[in-house]
Amino acid sequence: MKIICNQRILANKIGISQKAINSKTTLDLLKGILLSAKGDQLKLTGYDLEIGIETYTQAEVIEEGEIVVNARLFGDIIRKLPDSFVEIETDSENNVYINCVNSRFKIKGDSAKEFPKLPEVNKEDLYNIPQDLLKNMIKQTVFAISQDQTKPILMGELLEIVNGNISLVAIDGYRLAVRSCNLENISNDAKVIIPGKALIDVNSLLSSEEDIKMGFDDKNAIFIINDTKIITRLLEGEFIDYKRLLPREHNTRVKLKTRDLLNSIERASLLSQAEKNNLIKLSIRDNAMAITSNTDKGNVYEEVSLELEGDYLDIAFNSRYFLEGLKNIDSEEIFIEFTTNVNPCIIKPADEIEYTYLLLPVRISSSI
Repeated sequence: MKIICNQRILANKIGISQKAINSKTTLDLLKGILLSAKGDQLKLTGYDLEIGIETYTQAEVIEEGEIVVNARLFGDIIRKLPDSFVEIETDSENNVYINCVNSRFKIKGDSAKEFPKLPEVNKEDLYNIPQDLLKNMIKQTVFAISQDQTKPILMGELLEIVNGNISLVAIDGYRLAVRSCNLENISNDAKVIIPGKALIDVNSLLSSEEDIKMGFDDKNAIFIINDTKIITRLLEGEFIDYKRLLPREHNTRVKLKTRDLLNSIERASLLSQAEKNNLIKLSIRDNAMAITSNTDKGNVYEEVSLELEGDYLDIAFNSRYFLEGLKNIDSEEIFIEFTTNVNPCIIKPADEIEYTYLLLPVRISSSI
């Protein structure tokens, strides 16, 4: 193999393919990127047997071929080279020669014959979704996936398409985030569970206003973003029936300015950050919500104006979980709905955006 390509573009493509490489793997081959030169393109592939990423770049292909190179070493070398053209050549003993301006490297590669092939996913029945919409949907939900490896199904998100309505759902046992949107060009229904890591990788590549192509089979999901393809294994199992968790009625409903509440809770949580539950207490009265926190370090009082419908209420929450929900709401105002101080609350935008964040409270004592 012998090719010439742009250093800056190549460094970017290496960064993309590296997202699929698990540094903890014990298989040296899976720590590598597969370079495949054919026609006028260089294809870079990273694959850890769970998620695979293929991305392409234009190249002057003098001699076609393929080689596996250590992703970390190869990436570090290319990123440190001058912003110029890079010549990459291999020999029959899998040595890789990298030349750029006055820099010369020789590193050891591996034969591509043993590199695993990515699963084939049917590309005929693909959904088209605007990139900016999917990026927002992932951002507003992926933070709520579980980190508990004993509950692997909750380490992914439910992607559900019913009658043209697409929803992403994440649950970790303490909170639930649901973002939905209706798309007129979607006709086929679907229900799959996508690993959270894959969605984070997809999200990091979304940038333009163009559509992303997305599809599924029984075992895998595929995302095609411009000249990059991501294939991930779906999680197997039954996702929680999240709709049963959503309260159907409330006794207290408040309307607040999102930024005012966010800033107040951030200040109130300064004293509780070292505490186990990051506890803050909300006291809802006629025209204001009092936010307090009492710890060994001191106490804090904040007050936010609100519009109240229903009963007064005293309730406590983990401030970090509360803030993570608020930070992912772009609307100027929000509604918060409560049933009792031991039942979950619902936070949602006051505008028409279909977003719901459910959060369990923390039981409180009079000392808080």
